[in-house]
Amino acid sequence: MVGFNIAMARETEDKGLDTDTLRRGIAALLRNDNLGFYLVAEVDGQPAGQIMVTTEWSDWRNSHFWWLQSLYVLPEHRRKGVFRSLYDYIVARAKEAGDVCGIRLYVERTNHRAKDVYVNLGMELSHYDMYEVEF
Repeated sequence: MVGFNIAMARETEDKGLDTDTLRRGIAALLRNDNLGFYLVAEVDGQPAGQIMVTTEWSDWRNSHFWWLQSLYVLPEHRRKGVFRSLYDYIVARAKEAGDVCGIRLYVERTNHRAKDVYVNLGMELSHYDMYEVEF
């Protein structure tokens, strides 16, 4: 997961991540189900891709949105159904949960390839823009 996150940040944002901070962040999530969960796809017993799922409470819907984050599929496994398998599993699990009203993700504005993938999965462009303050 550490390697996938480092590769994803470099590839999508040309950003380097602090490995120690990343390890601690992944470990914290794995220890605390309230923070979310990771799914790892394997091909021939080897990791091929991952998704981290976190939640956001919606008072308007009295339910959770699941946010897809830290999405990464190794280049040699792209366009072979790895991401679709992860996504389909998450959608099925979210529908079974009974307290999930939708799935969301954010994507770099210039990552047109990823945007095409999400549209092909049936996702729609949201009418929200995202703002942030980092500390």
